[in-house]
Amino acid sequence: MTCNILDHGAVPDGKTLCTQAIQKAIDETAKKGGRVLIPAGTFLSGSLRLRSGIDLHLERGAVLRCSLNEEDMIDFSGEFEDDNKDTGWEGGCFLYARHERNITISGTGMIDGQGREVFFDDDPEDGPHEGPLAVMGFRPRLSLLEDVEDLVIKDVTFYDAAFWTLHLAGCRNVRIENIVIDNNKRGVNSDGIDPDSCKNVMIRGCRIKAGDDCIVLKSTAPMHEKYGDCKDIIISDCILSTNCTALKIGTETWGDIHDVMISNCIVRDCIRGFGIWSRDGGEIYNIHVSHVTGNTRNFADCAKRKTGICTWWGEGEPIFLSSAKREGVDRIPGKVHDIRVDHMHMRSEAPIVIAGGEKSRIRDVYVESSVFDMEKEGWHRIVDTSAENPEFSLGVGFSDLWTGYLDERPSVNGRKEVLIPPVYIKNADNISFS
Repeated sequence: MTCNILDHGAVPDGKTLCTQAIQKAIDETAKKGGRVLIPAGTFLSGSLRLRSGIDLHLERGAVLRCSLNEEDMIDFSGEFEDDNKDTGWEGGCFLYARHERNITISGTGMIDGQGREVFFDDDPEDGPHEGPLAVMGFRPRLSLLEDVEDLVIKDVTFYDAAFWTLHLAGCRNVRIENIVIDNNKRGVNSDGIDPDSCKNVMIRGCRIKAGDDCIVLKSTAPMHEKYGDCKDIIISDCILSTNCTALKIGTETWGDIHDVMISNCIVRDCIRGFGIWSRDGGEIYNIHVSHVTGNTRNFADCAKRKTGICTWWGEGEPIFLSSAKREGVDRIPGKVHDIRVDHMHMRSEAPIVIAGGEKSRIRDVYVESSVFDMEKEGWHRIVDTSAENPEFSLGVGFSDLWTGYLDERPSVNGRKEVLIPPVYIKNADNISFS
């Protein structure tokens, strides 16, 4: 069956709250399965609970707009306990599903998160820069899809999220393809796609612009406890741009993350290209990154120039692998091993970083058949052919050093100024560049 939300009283004026009308259409369609049709027009709504067997289909010209009134939102965090305040859980989401099967979100319409209503420049006199915007008011996730089996998201545009865009938690058999995520690059926490303790996920052909990580695999404490490892993930053919990391694993790593294939992606104007952050005990292994090209930039010094506060994390690294303790907690990071990168061609403003911990050494990393063009106007370059410093190794015979910053946030190591070679390695074993 096909159920048009207009038939249940939805008003396409962008002002009338249509939550009840759209939810009624979803609930009616779910009885036998079918398509919930969002026609052309702008529909304002609070949280919508998606049901098994439905295809939420947005026609061309359709805009499904998220309300920013807290009373219109489902507080999903009230449905489970999370004692770990450092993992970033907050209540409130727009599209919500829990313990459902066979859900599709499709069509060429738009889902609008209204981030423009919560982000603002708190110091416009500071002049043009690319630092983070300040935040005011309530910020719901644009989606939280938990324990959904057989999930398809295709062709839709997700626009201007105020917080995470697609949070997939404990989902299995997921296909995300040909979607656009178009968020504000200065809007903090506006992640693109966050598979969290998910299995059998394919993400391909997507174009993502975000103010936080574009695609980031996680294993948060509450979701790992319920759904286990994050594994068997394929990411391919995507174009990514962010003031954070384009392709990331972590920082929430309570459970294992493994068997991940990333290929044929373009990284454009990101702080970091590919990165791993181990912080919470889970093991990260069998990760293969191939045929990634583009550039990374250092946005950190652009923000808050008057105060000298560095707000974005990262300095422009093409590859950043880190295993370190969180500040203020007593957890030992997990093992990071068997990471392979090949056919990467990146123009970068910072070196490659492989930084393990004393009790969490990184091992078996292979980088081969790749080209890294490193150029940074802001760094002072020196030559030191006798560099013998236990803080780093020179890897493949480099003798040139830069003065710059090593940014391992969030961790006890923080951000500090160092002499750094094109390949910075500490607390790591069997690192191979070929």
